Amino acid sequence: MDRYPVLCDDELDAQVVELLPQRETLWSVTVINVIGVNIALAINAASIHSAAYATAGQQLAVLMH
Repeated sequence: MDRYPVLCDDELDAQVVELLPQRETLWSVTVINVIGVNIALAINAASIHSAAYATAGQQLAVLMH
């Protein structure tokens, strides 16, 4: 039993073939990694007349290859 199907000449002639773009075209693709980090912190003392304090920050890094 064959592992791959056997094609006849008519089936091979019916196949569509395209040329690959030039190597320079293939390497013009830019890969960009984006990393986002969100951090939040809140403190509230559980007592009468207490105040609540909160802060938040965001860091965004973009790495281009």
